[in-house]
Amino acid sequence: MKELIKPVHLNKGDLIATVSPSNGWAGDQKVRWKYELGVSRLEELGLKVIAAPNSMRGSDYLRENPEARADDIMWAFENKDVRAVIANVGGNDSIKIIPHIDTEVITDNPKVFIGCSDVMNLHMLCYHCGISSFYGENLLTGIADQTGWHEYSRKWFIKTLFDTSPVGRIEPSAECTYEPVDYFDSGKKRTYYPNGDYQIISGNGRITGRLIGGHTGIIELDGTQIELHPEDFDEAIIFVEDIPEFFGEDWISTYFEYLGQKGILQRINGFVIGKSNEVESFDARAEIIRQIVSDKYSCSVPIFYGLNFGHSSPAFMLPYGALAELDCGNRSFSILESGVR
Repeated sequence: MKELIKPVHLNKGDLIATVSPSNGWAGDQKVRWKYELGVSRLEELGLKVIAAPNSMRGSDYLRENPEARADDIMWAFENKDVRAVIANVGGNDSIKIIPHIDTEVITDNPKVFIGCSDVMNLHMLCYHCGISSFYGENLLTGIADQTGWHEYSRKWFIKTLFDTSPVGRIEPSAECTYEPVDYFDSGKKRTYYPNGDYQIISGNGRITGRLIGGHTGIIELDGTQIELHPEDFDEAIIFVEDIPEFFGEDWISTYFEYLGQKGILQRINGFVIGKSNEVESFDARAEIIRQIVSDKYSCSVPIFYGLNFGHSSPAFMLPYGALAELDCGNRSFSILESGVR
């Protein structure tokens, strides 16, 4: 796996730009209140917030104009006053903007870039540009949650982006919610329920590796500008998560079979799987994973399930390329270095 440049840490007073690489909900009249709520939460941290020029022009415009979404990404990275960039929301359309982005703009201007779900495609672009980015909450999801920005999420946002010391051991959140995000009802609050410990699907001992991954749609990037190759996974810890619709038994099987057929399972050091946003047990899927990874491909690597990242709520963030550790004896996951410099 290639070495990535860490962005400079954030300070109070820094300017963060909001972008809409996947869809334009943030600018829609019925959702604008939620955008403003998310902005206010960032401002409470002492950050200043600016919307990229096209990002609030609404769903219809941005759906028909991927070039405008790409222009916003380049504007945010080129703007010397902007210290960080965060995606408003995910979706399924960011792949269309990739060909319109001048990669030199990202390579020449490393800075904090945050987002999850469909925003993974931009993380893959950052990876190819040699820049470490952050798989973390989008603005309209956890940060702008009507129940409040969960203290667990807020804590790891600050620790990962403002602090140059190692991120450290990340414990499971004491609680989580399985209820979907509501983008339209400002009074709709989600209920949080007690959360359990991480589940060890396979493996033993303690390993380290550099973080890379996203959601299961990474297997659909083959043949694109941002595809990953087997050597990108050398001695890595893969992280993966997804919405329940793409995290069932069939898709889990397809995803891990893909990794085995590509020779990726044989290269990695470990695996962390994000907590699925559903009540159902993960046991049946864990058995499928063991059958593919351990039995079929004879790979003995630690695999943990139930980490709070991605679509899970609350969530910590994962810096691409950062050295992490899985310790089966302590049932622990740690990020051994800082996410920023």
